[in-house]
Amino acid sequence: MSGDGDLFLGVDVGTQSTKAVLVDVDSGSVVARAARSYDLIGGLPAGHAEQHPGTWTEAVIAAVREVSLGLGPRIRGVGVSGQQHGAVLLGAGDEVLRPAKLWCDTSAAEEAAALSAELGRAIPAGFTAPKLRWSAEREPAVWARVQRVLLPHDYINLFLTGEFFTEVGDASGTGYLDPASGSYDAEAVERSAPGLADLLPPLRSCAAPAGELSDAAAAALGLEAGTPVSAGGGDNMMSAIGAGATRPGVSVCSLGTSATVFAFAAEPAVDPGGDIASFRASSAGDEGVAGHLPLLCVMNCTEPLEDLRALTGKGHDELTELARTASMGEELLVPFFMGERVPNLPDATATLSGLRPGSLSPGILYRAALEGVALNLASGVERMRRMGIEPEEVRLVGGAARNPLWQEILATTFGVPVRVLVETETAAVGAALQVAAAVRDEPVDRIAQGFVAYGGAAVEPSADGETVERLARLAGRLAGAVAAQRTP
Repeated sequence: MSGDGDLFLGVDVGTQSTKAVLVDVDSGSVVARAARSYDLIGGLPAGHAEQHPGTWTEAVIAAVREVSLGLGPRIRGVGVSGQQHGAVLLGAGDEVLRPAKLWCDTSAAEEAAALSAELGRAIPAGFTAPKLRWSAEREPAVWARVQRVLLPHDYINLFLTGEFFTEVGDASGTGYLDPASGSYDAEAVERSAPGLADLLPPLRSCAAPAGELSDAAAAALGLEAGTPVSAGGGDNMMSAIGAGATRPGVSVCSLGTSATVFAFAAEPAVDPGGDIASFRASSAGDEGVAGHLPLLCVMNCTEPLEDLRALTGKGHDELTELARTASMGEELLVPFFMGERVPNLPDATATLSGLRPGSLSPGILYRAALEGVALNLASGVERMRRMGIEPEEVRLVGGAARNPLWQEILATTFGVPVRVLVETETAAVGAALQVAAAVRDEPVDRIAQGFVAYGGAAVEPSADGETVERLARLAGRLAGAVAAQRTP
């Protein structure tokens, strides 16, 4: 690999793997990549999803050492993206007291309902606040030892810098930060768990370096001590940067284990029903203050597709072609295998209806899964429209975004063209771009737009009236199924 220019390292600590990328801002390219995979802790009760934070640091060390081999002296900054909403509890000497409860953990559904009633606003079970109340009430001996509460990306920043801090974007997904003011909500903090106010990290700006690589972290990673580290952010916030959603008018849909749709906004965008999260961005607007990132998140996206791949023994490409040629009727998969966050149904289950002879063929089942996820996303996009967020097109990112049939289904259910970005690992790239902007003291929007490259022409909504009418019927049945699961 040739060149001697500055490089910036982005790390994305996800649910299934940690990815590391080296970005050359001047050439607008990713020059190296590496990843390490891992699993959730097995054998837990239904609704529980946990990982040990040590798993993340091991993966970060391995991925960074691989991606930076021979390039360490050129790295001028490190940025971290992390899965949102997790709860990392540290005791004396920053000892990890228990495995981290993750975004997809719905075991705190009762606590979430109680907090929602007390605060008068929706707090999803996947947010951090209910997890902390769960820990305080159900594991009081552990909670009594807690000295620090962190989000997953905060924990990695602590490992990198030895400093205890967070930033407004990721913190806006906890349930105890006021996204409008960008500061902790004192009442929500008090109600979430006893003594929480003394356990939370201070907030640092996303527009400037937040710390430096410590001697210990530099030695572990094979990098230079003192390298700047940015504030980082949640994976959705970093993906927004990597996809160029750093200015109003850009909407992005990320397809992975979960799925999200988000858009940058200069002003707060609040959903009275709470389905659309009023997050802050981890990128600054024109005035140097973190913008806003109204976001729809569904917990069930690619898992039904993976289950069908395992069930049939066929690959995704073959299943996609079978789905494209399948003779579809009224089959509807309500894909709430893990409960669901939007709609807020943490105890929901998946259902399959509208079956006729032949409906259980691999192609029909696979298409029903693609459509069920798309229709649930589309209902959230329609809610965003009612909030005044009107997409002209939607950029698709994530590993599943390259499925051509899903692109067509999403365009039709969203009602606008969709375009696939060349770069699918937008969270890791976004982390690198954030630190590049902070180190260079440049607007992150200017740097981010230089990385936006499309993987082909826009995919338009279907013009076939029968297809549109059929999906509309299925959308109505999905709404009915949601209403039925909400009824005790």
